[in-house]
Amino acid sequence: MAAKLFESIGKLGLGLAIAGGVVNSALYNVDAGHRAVIFDRFRGVQDLVVDEGTHFLIPWVQKPIIFDCRSRPRNVPVITGSKDLQNVNITLRILFRPITNQLPRARFDAGELITQRELVSRQVSEDLTERAATFGLILDDVSLTHLTFGKEFTEAVEAKQVAQQEAERARFIVEKAEQQKKAAIISAEGDSKAAELIAVSLADVGDGLIELRKLEAAEDIAYQLSRSRNVTYLPPGQSTLLQLPQ
Repeated sequence: MAAKLFESIGKLGLGLAIAGGVVNSALYNVDAGHRAVIFDRFRGVQDLVVDEGTHFLIPWVQKPIIFDCRSRPRNVPVITGSKDLQNVNITLRILFRPITNQLPRARFDAGELITQRELVSRQVSEDLTERAATFGLILDDVSLTHLTFGKEFTEAVEAKQVAQQEAERARFIVEKAEQQKKAAIISAEGDSKAAELIAVSLADVGDGLIELRKLEAAEDIAYQLSRSRNVTYLPPGQSTLLQLPQ
């Protein structure tokens, strides 16, 4: 009885531990001053912005991305000129925070920031140039000079690019093989047609065509030998070697 009781208690404890793990993985907290945006593996980024507190999600399918929405300060020192042409040192203190209902509206995801860096840089430049023009400023150049992510994410993006390149290479090899196959078929059809024409010619004129080809081959050989300096000709019934004319 005791053994069965302990076995039942063990099974119950294991079941409670599994259930607790599932429940714990389905809960997440949003701290004060923060907001969360849910990324769904099947539907992408959700439009709903989650407020502070404890919330549920679907394990593995959904992932919360937490944003700090508290006001943060930034000091910007600048040197400018006054109306009477005096240099003035000014330090601007800026308090900024994101608009919470626009958190899901990012233009680019992390992968596009890496693969489309030139496009991102151009759009940033256009936006800043338009904004600076209202203050009488001209931006000669705006470029993204430093952009890094976590090591795991960067390696995943690079692996994806390598896989795409390998897929393109495999597609090229398949297309090349198809073209070679078509060329071989055309060549075989041409050889078959040539053999058919030769067979018809032989049937019409008998051995005359073969003799003609022999004469043409002999003429070509004689021409090639006559141009060689190391070839001599010995007439029938004579023992004197005569060198062919150059």
